[in-house]
Amino acid sequence: MRRILLKLSGEALAGEKRTGFDEETVRGVALQVKQLVDDGIQVGIVTGGGNFWRGRTSENIDRTKADQIGMLATVMNCIYVSEIFRSTGMKTAVLTPFECGSFTKLFSKDRANKYFEKGMVVFFAGGTGHPYFSTDTGVVLRAVEVEAEVILLAKSIDGVYDSDPAVNPAARKYDEITIDQVIAQNLQVVDMTASILARDNKMPMWVFGLNEKDSIVNTMRGSFNGTKVTV
Repeated sequence: MRRILLKLSGEALAGEKRTGFDEETVRGVALQVKQLVDDGIQVGIVTGGGNFWRGRTSENIDRTKADQIGMLATVMNCIYVSEIFRSTGMKTAVLTPFECGSFTKLFSKDRANKYFEKGMVVFFAGGTGHPYFSTDTGVVLRAVEVEAEVILLAKSIDGVYDSDPAVNPAARKYDEITIDQVIAQNLQVVDMTASILARDNKMPMWVFGLNEKDSIVNTMRGSFNGTKVTV
């Protein structure tokens, strides 16, 4: 593949600490992504913000303000992760849908394409820039806009199941499932808005466990152990 978009959950960035950053975890991701970049693959990255803030769990803050805090959490994550990537020898850029002074550059498709062509890893921070949309929607939107060939969803769980395996030990894992089945069964691979956007724009998603050794590299090199969501 020529261009992919990788989604990293905020919780995954925190490792076992569950909040903040775990540098060893992030460096491990960086070293894997560097192998892809060295193979000539253009990599975009979206991070969640759950290691700092989950706006929807707050009952005392206006939803718009809560979501704005969440957007800023993803900006912090992207700046941090991009610097760890730089320390391994990669070039990076952080783009946001709103102005952040000199911290980031304003997103445009043309700017993202320019950075990709220069061999840079492009971080898409700040979600869609609007409240009431999750980073799930943000990652599908950016993938569609920059014409990525697939979204890689690196999660704490190793694929898509017919029920929550943490609750149901008999939960069945899918090797492959269509996005229509995901929507019909409300499996919440990504939220419903993101699922419909992926379906309408024929954007496939591959779901796998970030904690498995070399899972990102293995996924791109054919040794895939997760679930392929087809369109």
